Amino acid sequence: MKSYKLLLAALAFGSALMTTGCRDDFSEINQDPSAVTTGNVSFLFAEAVNRFDPQAYLEYFYNAPMKYSWSGMGISTGGASEGILTLSIDGDQSRQYLNVLRVLRAMDKEMESLDEDMRAQNQGYVAAAHVLSIYLGIYATDMYGSIPYVEACQAAYGGTLTPNFDSVESLYDLWLNELNTAIASFTSGEVVMKSEEDVVYGGNTAKWAKFANSLKLRIAVRLLAQNESKAKQIAADVASASCGYIDALDEDVRFNKGKVRLTGNEGYVNDCIYHWSNGFTGCAGRETVINFMVENRDPRVRFFYKKNSWNSKIVQGYYDAGLEIPEFIEKNVVSEVGADGKKKFVKWGGPGEPWVRYYGMTEAWMASNDNTGKYKWFFPSSYTNADKELYLHNSEGNNPTSYTVYSTLNQMMIIGRYYNAADQVSGATLPDDTYTFTTTDRPWYGMYMSAAEVNLYLAEFAMLNNQEAQAKTYYDKALALSVQSYDALAKDNQVAYYSNVQGCFGYDPNEGAIDLKDGEIEAMMSSEKYAFTGTAAEKLEKIYLQEMLHFTLYPNEVYITARRSGYPSYHSTILPRIDYAEVPATSIPRRFPTGAVTDDDIAGDIKKAAYAEQGLTITSSGMYNSVLATERLWADRNAPVWGAGR
Repeated sequence: MKSYKLLLAALAFGSALMTTGCRDDFSEINQDPSAVTTGNVSFLFAEAVNRFDPQAYLEYFYNAPMKYSWSGMGISTGGASEGILTLSIDGDQSRQYLNVLRVLRAMDKEMESLDEDMRAQNQGYVAAAHVLSIYLGIYATDMYGSIPYVEACQAAYGGTLTPNFDSVESLYDLWLNELNTAIASFTSGEVVMKSEEDVVYGGNTAKWAKFANSLKLRIAVRLLAQNESKAKQIAADVASASCGYIDALDEDVRFNKGKVRLTGNEGYVNDCIYHWSNGFTGCAGRETVINFMVENRDPRVRFFYKKNSWNSKIVQGYYDAGLEIPEFIEKNVVSEVGADGKKKFVKWGGPGEPWVRYYGMTEAWMASNDNTGKYKWFFPSSYTNADKELYLHNSEGNNPTSYTVYSTLNQMMIIGRYYNAADQVSGATLPDDTYTFTTTDRPWYGMYMSAAEVNLYLAEFAMLNNQEAQAKTYYDKALALSVQSYDALAKDNQVAYYSNVQGCFGYDPNEGAIDLKDGEIEAMMSSEKYAFTGTAAEKLEKIYLQEMLHFTLYPNEVYITARRSGYPSYHSTILPRIDYAEVPATSIPRRFPTGAVTDDDIAGDIKKAAYAEQGLTITSSGMYNSVLATERLWADRNAPVWGAGR
C-alpha cells in the first residue's frame, strides 16, 4: 500500500486533538473542550489511522510474554518457571481504542457542519474510522470486559465526563450494526475516498467494505462460547454478503503510514512511520512449536522468528577453539577433521540453511536454575564454567562472547525505525571480526487483518457446521495465503536475511535467504500434521492450531484463540501443550486485572458498579490473584479450560 503526505496535515490536527494519561484518569476518555479543534474530515480520518495501533510498544514489552506463556504457544526468554503466573504491569490495551474514538467524535462533529451532499461524500471516511474504532474496541474488551464506549469521548460535545460502561454483549450488537452501516456507506456509490487521503486502501471503498464485513468474524468467533447459533449466523452472513470478504493478498489490511522521516516531534511523528523505537527481548519461541514448524517445513518460522547466532563461521570458531558446540546444532553439521586434528565445517546437513538456524527455548521446568550444565547453552550466564566452555574470546584472550542458540520473535516484523539488519548480523560475528553495513531507516509495514485469517475463521465455522469439504477448501487456501502474506510482509519490512537486504550476505558464505521458495507451500501442506486429514476432531484442532500459528506475531490473538478453543491441548498428538504440575490450568489467568479504583476517582462508583455487574473482583494492575483465573469475562464464560480442547 502507498503512503502519502497527508500524514503531515493529519499531524497538525492530531497534536490538538490528543492527550495522554494513566488508565484510571477519565480525562483519557473525555477530554477538555479546549483541547478540541475542528478540521477537514479526510484529514481527521488520516489522524485516526495514525492513532490506530493495536501493536503498541507496551503490548510487546509487558503483555506479550504473559500472553504467549499463558496460551501455551510461546515462552519467556527466562524459561519456564513460576514466573509464568507473575504479572508484569499490563500495558495499554484497555485504552488504545480511545485514541481513535476521540478522533471519530471530532469527525462526527465536523460532519454536522456540512451540507447534505458533502456529508454523503465524506461518509466513507467516517465509516472507515468506525471500522478502526471497532477493531480496537474488540481488542480492549478481550482482556477487560465492559468498557465505556457509547458515552465515551463526548464531553467536548455536550456529553458527560463520567461515561457509563457498556457490556460486551451490547457492544458486540452495536458494533455489528455499525459495521453493517459502514458497509452500506462503502457500497452506496455516493461516498468518495480519495486515493491520496487513504493510506490503508488507497480510496478503494470496495476493499473497505470487505474489511468491515470480515471484522464481523472476529466478533463471531468470540461469541461461540456464549451464543453459538448467533455466531454461526454472523459467519454465514459474512460468507454470503454481496460486498464479499477479504479473500486475496491485495485485500489484506497491510500498509505503512509514511516513508519519509520527518524532523521535530520525534516521539509521535516518526513513530507513525517507523512504529516505535523501543526494543523488546522477552519473547522466545517454544521448543515444541519451533520444532513443529521446522519439521513440517513451515516457511513462516523464518518470518516469525530470528535466526539464531550460530552461522557456519561461528561453528568453525568453536571448532578452532577446541570447544564443543550444542548437540542439537552439531547434528545438522557436516564436518571433517583436518590435518591439525581439528574439525572443519564442510556444509550444513539436515534441512540445510536457513532451517538449521531456528531452535526454540527449552521448556524444561526451572532450567535457568539448573547447575548440571544440561541447559547451559540456553542460560550461559548461569553456568559456572561458561567462560571456558561456552564463550569465544578474541586473539588476545579477551572479549568473551556468547552466541544465542534459540530464536526470539523477529523484531523487524514488528518495528521499523533504527532497527536494521545489522543488529542481527553483528550478533553473529566472531570476536575478532567486525561486519557492519548501513541501511536507511525502515518504514514499518503492519498487517492488521488478512485473507488467511478470514479463511481460517470460515474453515472453523464450516467444521462446526459439519461441512468438512467446505472447511478443507477454506483451510487449504488459508494456509497458502498465510505463508504468502508473511513473505510479502517480510520483504516490505526488509527483514534480515531476506534476499532484498543484500548487506546480510557478506559475512558467512553459507548464509541462506529466508524468502519463500517455489514448492515450499506444497511441501508444507503435504505434511501429515498440516494436511486437512484425520478425524473431525483432529481437523478442527488443526484449524485452531493454524489460527494460532498465523497469529504468532500478535500476542493478543494467540491468547484469545487459545482461551476460546482450549488448544493447544495437553493430550494432543499433533502439537501438545506442556503440562507443568506447578502451573495447573486452573491457575492460569483468563483476563487482566481491573486496576485499582482510588478514592479520588470521579468515576469510581461507576467503575465499581461495572465490575460488580460482571462479577469481577477489583485487583491492582501487575498483581497476580487467583480471581484472574476463576472470574471469567462474559465472552469467556462456557469456554474450555486451558489445554482441554473442545
